[in-house]
Amino acid sequence: MNINQLMKQAQVMQKKMQEAQEQIEQMEVTGTSGGGMVSIVMNGKGAAKSIKIDPKVIDATDKEMLEDLIVAAINDAKAKSEEESGKKMSDLTGGLNLPAGFKMPF
Repeated sequence: MNINQLMKQAQVMQKKMQEAQEQIEQMEVTGTSGGGMVSIVMNGKGAAKSIKIDPKVIDATDKEMLEDLIVAAINDAKAKSEEESGKKMSDLTGGLNLPAGFKMPF
């Protein structure tokens, strides 16, 4: 393989990376807690887009429970976002043998 072929492959990979990043940013995941009483919608970059709270969990005498449910829903959404992003990037890198823990984009 010559240098021109390598450069073309690098350009194709760069374009695919940009497309994957755009898809990830547009992706939406929903994290929930309390059996769905609290839900958070987050994009693939981890930015929260909306939150829904069932009025049944709003109790002025137990605000700690609501705070815990919100944190749990955020963590659930973040984990789902990371999983989906990882799948997209894995699809992109296909046969590349990347070291464990290696994250793309750089």
